Amino acid sequence: MAYPSIDAPYGLKPVNLIGGQVFAGSTRSLPIQYGYATNIFYGDIVKLVRGTVVQSTITSSNGETTPGSTAPTDNIVGVFLGCSYTNPITKQKQFAQYWPAGTLAGDAVALVADDPDQVFKMAMIQSGTALGSGAVPLLGQNIQLSRLWEAGTGSAVAGNVNTGNSYLAALASTLGTTAQVPLRVVGLQTDTAYSVSATGSSSSTTITLTGSGLPSAILYGADVGYIAANGQLIETGSYVTAGLTAGTTSITINAAVAVPGSVTAIPSGATVVFTMYPEVLVKFNQGTHGYYYPVSV
Repeated sequence: MAYPSIDAPYGLKPVNLIGGQVFAGSTRSLPIQYGYATNIFYGDIVKLVRGTVVQSTITSSNGETTPGSTAPTDNIVGVFLGCSYTNPITKQKQFAQYWPAGTLAGDAVALVADDPDQVFKMAMIQSGTALGSGAVPLLGQNIQLSRLWEAGTGSAVAGNVNTGNSYLAALASTLGTTAQVPLRVVGLQTDTAYSVSATGSSSSTTITLTGSGLPSAILYGADVGYIAANGQLIETGSYVTAGLTAGTTSITINAAVAVPGSVTAIPSGATVVFTMYPEVLVKFNQGTHGYYYPVSV
């Protein structure tokens, strides 16, 4: 079966619960304030303010204000998965993928995936409009958030009003951040992964490729491995620190090869494998979700 390529962020989508528990589609219905003046898109992180659902906000490392939280006092309640309300024009009950800002409905209800143990998948983005990649060294690490930027404007776009989906994504340039941020990476989405290989070697933070170099482009954050003599893939514990075009022969990685098993270099003439993971699996960090914070907010 062929899986679709990832061409844009879509927010957070629930897949299961930590420990492999099944996500049965359960959500909690929470009120949205009459006339709430901000779009809330499917996949946005939301919090409670005076008992109503609103977007949660942080400032990410690129200076952009994005949904999320750096403190449990923000009262994050989960991820927005659509809403219902009485249309103020038609007076008919309406079920929507996103909340349109300023809707004058007094019975608006948000559907929220509120389980603190929920695991979500989300797209990786390098910055601006460029997609990024997850990597094996990212597992167990914190990651910050960003939104897709509107091309040519330098400003973030909250979501797509045509699909109703959020443009929230994991920010690849914050791989392994030690800051207190909402999300921890718990897995890589292998269904949409793909790889590019070339011949090369490395004993430092630079991989030197021979011949014509990369046969095609690779993403920022691409995982680095190489093929052993027995045909097995050896992970190097490193990832690529820039998106690169076809033909590139010198590639910078975040750290020299050094992983358990005494693998300290990519040998000369090895087949180097760059694996792109456009999607990662994440969950809320302990103490970030409002349900895990025992003090009144």
